[in-house]
Amino acid sequence: METWFVIGILIIFLIWRFRPAKGVKTISTSELKTLLHDENKLFIDVRTPGEFKGRNIRQFKNIPLGSDFSKLPKDKEIVVICQSGMRSSQACKQLKKLGFENVTNVRGGMSAWRN
Repeated sequence: METWFVIGILIIFLIWRFRPAKGVKTISTSELKTLLHDENKLFIDVRTPGEFKGRNIRQFKNIPLGSDFSKLPKDKEIVVICQSGMRSSQACKQLKKLGFENVTNVRGGMSAWRN
């Protein structure tokens, strides 16, 4: 009985932890391609500098997860990418908590990106 209780709590925690943040838009990498030349958007890549150096999209600025996002401009939509979409989802949650209104997560991240 205790084992099932612990497993249930763990499942609830994982669902809560990885659910999308309220107010965060999600786009595919195909949709991202149509946005890359929009100067009203700020593109940030939250992977490590090493990951970013190995492969990146030119329009994205590398600001690793855990950095201070509070200095980013609040008047632009912020589009966030990482390797798989997990870290960018966490970054989007942080941005929403900081009061950013227009936040977009790229689903699948660089793993789904095809030039």
